[in-house]
Amino acid sequence: MRERIQTEKAPAAIGPYSQAIKTKDLIFVSGQIPLNPETGEIPEAFSDQVDLVINNLRRILEAAGSSLDLVVKTTVFLKDMNRFQEFNDIYARYFGETMPARAAVEVSRLPKDVEVEIEAIAQVK
Repeated sequence: MRERIQTEKAPAAIGPYSQAIKTKDLIFVSGQIPLNPETGEIPEAFSDQVDLVINNLRRILEAAGSSLDLVVKTTVFLKDMNRFQEFNDIYARYFGETMPARAAVEVSRLPKDVEVEIEAIAQVK
């Protein structure tokens, strides 16, 4: 079983990929950038970008019947690793005590020149 997840509550894919794919046990959410799904705008402040990315992830997970609480792994792409602690402070507010496994890497450039992108794998409820 492989189901494509699509919601208008998160940004549409800006390339040839799905927002997420749901299998029997897991949901694989494509990398999300801080793109406002209603306006297409990108916030300037780093903290606002991180909040929007995580909220976009949350909306896709909810459309798939899951939640941030069921995320088991994330991969974080940062334009500037000097913002790692600031990122961690924001990220920690969303995932509670049992943090998902995670990788975080600095990259030279992200789509639309944003500061952060996150992809996630979550359990199905």
